Amino acid sequence: MRVLAAMSGGVDSSVAAAMLAEQGHEVVGVTLKLWGGESDTGCCSVSDVEDARRVADLLGLQHHVFNFGDAFDSRVVAPYVNDHALGLTPNPCIECNRHIKFDKLMVRAEALGFDVVATGHHARLEAAGTGFRVRRGVDEAKDQSYVLYMLGQEQMARLLLPIGDLTKAEVRERASKLGLRNSAKPDSQDVCFIANRAGGRQGFLSRRLGQSPATVVDADGTELGTVEAVQAVTIGQRRGLNFGGTDEPRYVTDVDIPAGRVTVGRREDLYAPTQNVIDIQWTDGEVDGPLDIQVSAHGAPVVGVVDQSGRVVWAEPQRRVAPGQAVVFYQGDLVVGGAVAA
Repeated sequence: MRVLAAMSGGVDSSVAAAMLAEQGHEVVGVTLKLWGGESDTGCCSVSDVEDARRVADLLGLQHHVFNFGDAFDSRVVAPYVNDHALGLTPNPCIECNRHIKFDKLMVRAEALGFDVVATGHHARLEAAGTGFRVRRGVDEAKDQSYVLYMLGQEQMARLLLPIGDLTKAEVRERASKLGLRNSAKPDSQDVCFIANRAGGRQGFLSRRLGQSPATVVDADGTELGTVEAVQAVTIGQRRGLNFGGTDEPRYVTDVDIPAGRVTVGRREDLYAPTQNVIDIQWTDGEVDGPLDIQVSAHGAPVVGVVDQSGRVVWAEPQRRVAPGQAVVFYQGDLVVGGAVAA
């Protein structure tokens, strides 16, 4: 089988490519050049490309670099900025998977005659009936099934996830035995196009959107202070709010960008019995009954149902999800769908 292995320069994708080569597949490595701006985090630096190239050389694989920078800017970066301008908190990694890794890359792979694409995500694929399903990776602490909920059947049919049955420690051990130079390389944790040394998320958004100050008020409308850039404020935020000390912690409960107002309240004010969602996507048909629902990449799932109106109803009140974040539905460790918090 001809396999195009996406190699980010990290240890996971390197071991994934190595495993497939060991299994006798014809493996070609590819690194995606996505971001040409300043970056000191994530997987978009020049050193990452070089790490991937060196691993491919050591494994005896051909290696290519595809420049998808224009598509990345239009389908990931620009929507990220636009969503913040509307008061949303998007997940750019999910949009990169949706539009770049599992769309544009797969289209290119098919055009070049490859049978499948492989990645180093910590998740598992399994056949289910006439299709496929994504399961959590064996290593719960590193599981990445949350960011793969948008995969359709056509994409899953042309995808391999070789390391889903391995723990991170086992991945690093395999890399070390292979002599890979990135065996101890730290994991990428942050958004790849946002540089911490350049002011992080607020600095990035301020350069793209400008600084729009807003008034901070409590639930009664009493003014408490200000924030410098309202577009960088998100539901549930506690730090970075410019107002005096109070008897108890205050959290952002509402962001009204047109009005230039941020409302704060107590921790319990963040909790609600339901969560509105949009863009519901089921993996293989709508599921009735209780689901395990995860609302952040590494958050613990909680029980809820999706009602007839397309709203999540929690078994017990839960903290509100920032609009724009993914809400992913599971049955046990099986991904059955997902949506976007509204």
